[in-house]
Amino acid sequence: LHGTLEGDLEQGTPAVLVIPGSGPTDRDGNGPLGLDAQSYKLLAEALAERGVASVRVDKRGMFASAAAIPDPNDVTVADYVADIESWADTMSARTGGECVWLLGHSEGGLHVMAAAAKDPSRYCGLLLVASPGVNVADVIRAQLAANPANAPIMPQVDAIIARLKAGETVPASEMHPGLIPLFGPQIQGFIGSMFRQEPAELIAAHDLPVLIVNGREDLQTPASDAEILAAARPDATLLLMDEVNHVLKQVPAGDRAANLASYSDPDLPLAPGLADALSEFVLAER
Repeated sequence: LHGTLEGDLEQGTPAVLVIPGSGPTDRDGNGPLGLDAQSYKLLAEALAERGVASVRVDKRGMFASAAAIPDPNDVTVADYVADIESWADTMSARTGGECVWLLGHSEGGLHVMAAAAKDPSRYCGLLLVASPGVNVADVIRAQLAANPANAPIMPQVDAIIARLKAGETVPASEMHPGLIPLFGPQIQGFIGSMFRQEPAELIAAHDLPVLIVNGREDLQTPASDAEILAAARPDATLLLMDEVNHVLKQVPAGDRAANLASYSDPDLPLAPGLADALSEFVLAER
């Protein structure tokens, strides 16, 4: 596994482990599908300027961590939790035993919630940025059901979700061809493990300090998800940021074209106030 250290890991210095979002998103917040926002790199640099060190990582099987496993699809949430633990242990050893903060962005937020629920004693707290508040299966189902043309296949969708959530497998021969990219055999282990994660239960499973941040212009994780997480943890700090989108950039409210354009603009700076909010929360909890 490979990552990038920003700042200094030393005793007394707070340290954050940054876990990237879904699919082929690298440690800097970029990917091969038109994503070139540099969000994590910009965030790590801004945190370091504020006295907070960070390690941002490539997930197992991807980018510089490609050699960790032969098939990047052959993963589960439990595997990602194990990697989070390994990174946290490595960072803690470098800081003389200090605990590590977990920052999860988008799907990465679900992974850090699962890690903290498994063993909260390992971590200082959670920084959940644009993180899901509802079960991924419910999100996928709602997206499919929103298209009236999908009505004939919705019973099949429900059956597939139920089987995967139960830990079963579903042969491609039993699926409508249009569902194979979503639920194909090559990704069923991972998808099924995701379906078994309930964000509200995970975040309520411990009493670690939690900061929940979401942009009001987020096209992928709506602000309502952050509110659901906050309702499950009333003691958490909730920050909803105006004119901030999923890749943590400032965009005009309601301007979808500008919002999407920011995904491929590495020169657009990080949304003002975000690094301040994260660093101030971490430093206040020391």
